[in-house]
Amino acid sequence: MKALQYRTVGTPPEVVTVPDPEPGPGQVLLRVTAAGVCHSDIAVMSWPADQLPFPLPLTLGHEGVGTVAALGSGAEGFAVGDPVAVYGPWGCGACFMCAQGKENYCLRAAELGIRPPGLGAPGAIAEYMIVDSTRHLVPLGGLDPVRAVPLTDAGLTPYHAIKHSLPKLVPGSTAVVIGTGGLGHVAIQLLRAMTAARVVALDVTEEKLALARTVGAHDAVLSDAAAAATVREVTGGRGAEVVLDFVGAQPTVTAAGAMAAVEGDITIVGLGGGALPVGFGAVPYEVSVTSPYWGTRAELIEVLDLARTGAVDVHVETYGLDEAPEAYERLHAGRINGRAVILPNG
Repeated sequence: MKALQYRTVGTPPEVVTVPDPEPGPGQVLLRVTAAGVCHSDIAVMSWPADQLPFPLPLTLGHEGVGTVAALGSGAEGFAVGDPVAVYGPWGCGACFMCAQGKENYCLRAAELGIRPPGLGAPGAIAEYMIVDSTRHLVPLGGLDPVRAVPLTDAGLTPYHAIKHSLPKLVPGSTAVVIGTGGLGHVAIQLLRAMTAARVVALDVTEEKLALARTVGAHDAVLSDAAAAATVREVTGGRGAEVVLDFVGAQPTVTAAGAMAAVEGDITIVGLGGGALPVGFGAVPYEVSVTSPYWGTRAELIEVLDLARTGAVDVHVETYGLDEAPEAYERLHAGRINGRAVILPNG
């Protein structure tokens, strides 16, 4: 089969031919319908060899949707032909966090060598992929696979972050979304569907701000040196009760600290390497700063349920498998408007 692999540190991913996978005990073979392209992959491909925590080559793609092609011995709960979404942050299933359904925070994954597809295990940008357990599959339930596949990360991650701050997103509150690309433009829709907050979107280009307005942002502001002051101005000096930074670079993280309200939440989702000092006087009183990772399987089910109501519609650009390297080039250059989706089987 064909697959997109990151093969050598410092080189672009390439489409190669690899052996067809076969499911082992408890595993599931998926024929991949759609796979998402994410900035996290670019972050991984920027690491030097001594920081790479898994061997190469690696088949990319941690967002996957497909149909069940075969079941390994002992795999139950699904049938061949079932359309499913893949829950990506695999855990051991047995530790204290996994017992709560929080496999994204599994305490033993590193120890046991358990890694997500596309981030250590073979991923979804291939004609077929192996899912380690039926526990990591969620029925698609009639959703369009192309528009649903980004929800497994670009929907789940902001949903998890927003749920954490729901008590503060009351009428009269303000939520700021920094970075309105793949995750950010979904976050805007989730905020509008789940809260009564005023949503302010920040990005560096008018094109991306136009998308932010289209998907429901009340205000769209250029993310520049004056952004924090602008947010304070539009909130009457209060600042934002919740700031969601989907960039995570030092300038955006610093701006997040400057625009947060007293008792506000700052959530750093992006992998831009920025850090925010926390201490008395460093941020407004009682500001909380978190850096979450993905979300739970139950939350993925909730995201897909929300999508079925029509409240979330991901803006996608589609590419064939042979065009996947181009999709990563466009993403790296900031030329993807929304989310890039690869169709490995046409």
